Amino acid sequence: MGSDGSIILAFDLYGTLLSTESIAKELKNQFGAKKAATIAVTWRKYQLEYTWRLNSMNQYLPFSIITQRSLNHAIVENNLDLQSRTVASLMSAYDCLSTFPDVAPALQSLANQPSITPVIFSNGTREMVSNSVSQSPDLSPYSGFFKNIVTVEEVQKFKPHPDVYYHLAAKVGKTREQMGDMWLISGNPFDIVGAKATGMNSVWVDRGAGGWADGLIEGEKGRPDLVVHGLVQLVEAIEAGKISTR
Repeated sequence: MGSDGSIILAFDLYGTLLSTESIAKELKNQFGAKKAATIAVTWRKYQLEYTWRLNSMNQYLPFSIITQRSLNHAIVENNLDLQSRTVASLMSAYDCLSTFPDVAPALQSLANQPSITPVIFSNGTREMVSNSVSQSPDLSPYSGFFKNIVTVEEVQKFKPHPDVYYHLAAKVGKTREQMGDMWLISGNPFDIVGAKATGMNSVWVDRGAGGWADGLIEGEKGRPDLVVHGLVQLVEAIEAGKISTR
């Protein structure tokens, strides 16, 4: 894969293609509008925090378990009760998240680009990601667009651990010396910085147009190679030759 000189585009799933905030619709049904948005944000916050803590402790749990436990954390923090039936409903809804509005037109355009090899690259389990790709009403029409689904299960680490980006390289037929042949497409700054640390190129999807604020790593190694405000701009960048292999 990618040995023909095509450009590897590794799309993050949650927070880049799929909006985790769209779960608020199901949360609204369970807890009412007033609490739904707060729970959705808190749930996502602890979902990510749990992955980073596990990385630091050199431990691993499947992302599905992390997702459920971070939901429990968010519910308790908001002084609410969670029934097992509600948990099952919310976890099922996580397989049907909505895409961001710019995703569909961008994927339609990218499907006509012979110079790229698109893959999904996610913290999620293979089952979670496959379910999302096949069951999301917005994303499922484009399931055939992606040439592979790469998850972190085999390495049992989470982004931004270096091993997960090297695992991606191996899955698409690249060596560690060829990290620069791949582009990460992500809306998550921690993911961008992690990819850059291993030598990958990166495109940060800044839908809020707030500008890059992550100051962990100084200089160009701590910043994305390209910033777009939606995936349609990614298409434009590819057509303009701004994204290529080294």
